[in-house]
Amino acid sequence: MDVVNISMKEVHLSNGETLSYREREGGEQKVLLIHGNMTSSKHWDLVYENIDSKYKVYAVDLRGFGQSTYNNPVMSIKDFSDDVKLFVDAIGIRDFAIVGWSTGGAVSMQFAADYPGCCNKLILLASESTRGYPFEGKINETDEPRRFTTHADIKKDVTKTIPVQTAYHTNNTELLRLIWNSVIYTHKQPSPDLYEEYLQDMRTQRNLAEVHHSNNTFNISHHHNGLVEGNGKVDDIHVPVLVLRGERDYVVTAEMTKELVADLGEKAKFIELKNCGHSPLVDDLPQLLSAITDFLE
Repeated sequence: MDVVNISMKEVHLSNGETLSYREREGGEQKVLLIHGNMTSSKHWDLVYENIDSKYKVYAVDLRGFGQSTYNNPVMSIKDFSDDVKLFVDAIGIRDFAIVGWSTGGAVSMQFAADYPGCCNKLILLASESTRGYPFEGKINETDEPRRFTTHADIKKDVTKTIPVQTAYHTNNTELLRLIWNSVIYTHKQPSPDLYEEYLQDMRTQRNLAEVHHSNNTFNISHHHNGLVEGNGKVDDIHVPVLVLRGERDYVVTAEMTKELVADLGEKAKFIELKNCGHSPLVDDLPQLLSAITDFLE
């Protein structure tokens, strides 16, 4: 591909937050990349550096991630998607495609449902379900794991929240690496230098418990998800949707993706990415880019 310029920028929102984002020069077709939990726009680098230069690409740092501010706590996926609306209005883009990865998939669905006419296509990469992502944990090591119901309990969780938060604070990148090698980079890993950059980028997250709570309570389906009743907002998504899941994704289960596809109905097309896990960007970038660009054409 042609050499393209990528610049880091920031925009001040009317709600008092400042969102940082990466902008890659390109043609008329606009694509917005929305990252997931434990990541930021940095983790999209393999995509925005290698996707065809005809696309103008924006990759945003959600509130509390990367170089964006975290002045007010996020307590729902809608908080994130409302930020995205203020963001796209502030930089003046419309008629763009969205690619949402993992938690970013939920943010993307909420955005498309709430703000019709803004985006023209939706790509859900290894996305959580329309019925959310349940949080199970323990307050004490001797407890039996259970589905948590409150943000307060999630903050006290000794299985995921506290260990990861502590790793962030103490620069325990070995623990973070162990987690990612166990569930995400199970077959293939980024280059050593890039992996180190990703690990340091993870440590910029300031909203871990709030993201877990937001995922736990997200539900735009017509079903009860075990914690909250669905609000049916999935019906307000009126753009074509591509659902992508790696066949060996250990984070998002096949059952979650089945729920997603069932709830979206005829507007959704599903493609299983062969021999990929939760990060097809690292596992098989050409296969991922091919699926994305075929759908965008």
